[in-house]
Amino acid sequence: MRAGKQPNTSAVQYREIEADEAGQRVDNFLISKLKGVPKNHIYRILRKGEVRINRGRCPPDYRLQAGDVIRIPPVRLSAPDDGRTLGPSRPPALSILFEDDDLLAVDKPAGLAVHGGSGVAWGLIESLRVRRPRARFLELVHRLDRDTSGCLLVAKRRSALLALHEQLRDAEIDKRYTALVRGRWTDHVKRVEAPLLKFRLRSGERKVEVSQAGRDAATQFAPKCLYTNATHVEIRLLTGRTHQARVHAAHINHPIAGDTKYGDREFNRSLRRLGLNRLFLHAQSLAFRHPRDGGKRVIESTLPRELAMLLESLDSTLPSDDNGA
Repeated sequence: MRAGKQPNTSAVQYREIEADEAGQRVDNFLISKLKGVPKNHIYRILRKGEVRINRGRCPPDYRLQAGDVIRIPPVRLSAPDDGRTLGPSRPPALSILFEDDDLLAVDKPAGLAVHGGSGVAWGLIESLRVRRPRARFLELVHRLDRDTSGCLLVAKRRSALLALHEQLRDAEIDKRYTALVRGRWTDHVKRVEAPLLKFRLRSGERKVEVSQAGRDAATQFAPKCLYTNATHVEIRLLTGRTHQARVHAAHINHPIAGDTKYGDREFNRSLRRLGLNRLFLHAQSLAFRHPRDGGKRVIESTLPRELAMLLESLDSTLPSDDNGA
């Protein structure tokens, strides 16, 4: 085996199940804890009796009880086949916007995936788990695209995760983004309702398009400031589909700046000359009911410096575009 492709082997673990972890199937529990381990391997160690509950064998559909002690055997995490990894080689430090006993809000930087895989060495959630080895439960409440920065919620208890997922399903979490889009905005507030369909290219790349065969999706756009051939907008996601803001913006002929997947090449090139080397999409705020007391919480993230500096340079330096929307 070549250097750089040696698998990592975890040590045997013993975990006592807490009250907020009870009720879930042991196979689902293991899938959530053993990130990067193929599901077929998890079911194999269950069938072979390597996973033990209170020193006894257990079927995959066993529902965990508070106080159960689960033995998790050593498992291997293989390096990517090509020997390459993307992103930092060490878990990056993360800025915490809010934290209590139930959840934490992370200020996710652009360029960091929310979870590892497909050659990504460290995702945000893996980084948190490495930096907090005593944390018994850390799970993503929702996701952000790798190139999007800003507010991201992580649950520290299963009860909090379930409560926040219910709010997401009922569209009770107010998610607001800020973005720079091509063209001068002619409307005030614009609501876009267009179903979105996910698909994969032959290369394996995942994309999304507007299609009647897709799932319902709704986004609200509101202008904040007009520039020569661009507009700074606030985006409110009324549903939570993959790449929703980016695809809906392109659908109304106002693609987001720096979007290499759905954006405008010439517009992006003009902004790169001004220093924009990333997607101009930032999750600026989240408003939700706290899962413990029901009180309203609002989490906010400041616009990153590189995006704020770009806005300051636009008035006099961004060239006009007669073909803009």
